[in-house]
Amino acid sequence: MEVGLLYSRIRPDEKLLLTALRERGHEVHKVDVREVTFGLDAPPEPLGDCDVVLDRCLATSRSRYASRFVDHYDLPVVNSPETATLCSDKVETSLALSAAGIPTPETTVAFTTEAALDAIEAFGYPCVLKPVVGSWGRLMAKLDSRSAAEAVLEHKATLGHYEHSVFYVQQFVEKPGRDLRMLTLDGEPVAAMSRSSDHWLTNAAAGAETSAFDLDPEAEQLAHEASQAVGGGLLGVDLMELGGEGADAGYTVHEVNHTVEFKALNAAVDVDVAAAVVDWLEATVAGSDAASDATPAEVGP
Repeated sequence: MEVGLLYSRIRPDEKLLLTALRERGHEVHKVDVREVTFGLDAPPEPLGDCDVVLDRCLATSRSRYASRFVDHYDLPVVNSPETATLCSDKVETSLALSAAGIPTPETTVAFTTEAALDAIEAFGYPCVLKPVVGSWGRLMAKLDSRSAAEAVLEHKATLGHYEHSVFYVQQFVEKPGRDLRMLTLDGEPVAAMSRSSDHWLTNAAAGAETSAFDLDPEAEQLAHEASQAVGGGLLGVDLMELGGEGADAGYTVHEVNHTVEFKALNAAVDVDVAAAVVDWLEATVAGSDAASDATPAEVGP
């Protein structure tokens, strides 16, 4: 098959994917989105004959718009623009998870510093203030006091960008020093790892220690449901263990990533993650081709 790869930087994750694709004999068309333009009528020339396009853009804005254009050209794109829109905005993710009945940390959104401070005080300390768009734990703040909250809110107001005027306040979950990341393909978990740190942020990008994690049925089910809630595809689902007992035990889903990085996961588990992704792409393209070749009677009710 011919695969388009949208990127703005080739990271270790993309290198793993490129290696796995080329080892299977697939032709890959790398498209640096910083160097091409997207018109209304036809795709950039390298994408025209692709069987599937992988969106691996680093910047959220590029990812959302590029995937939208690829979908407009009637080319299969992973992930869909609808999934990209839901996953790239924490408000949209929270709403999608809540609508699907999936446990997620209690969240309040405010639009002024005064209302945000009221929301923070209602949560009590500590609580967490997050940017609505962003990754790697950047610009997240654990607020331990009113004075800390006032200082952070003042900083956000001074930054001026409209996204900093959307105050996303969330419950602080007392996780047991780690959270869980799993990679799913249309809701099916491929591999999972724990990310442990003495710091309250446990992102691998921030230096957390990683190790393989054996999923239990509850975690698998939540991963599947979270994937379905945002439209499926190639996703990273992040869970936190609640650490309680009985009704207070279990997990909460706090993030779903649509351009998931998996180099740390690949190093932590015995699964070849990139190879599993290529297996899924091959099956997805084959299934799409079979559906296209079928007659209406074959695919009808």
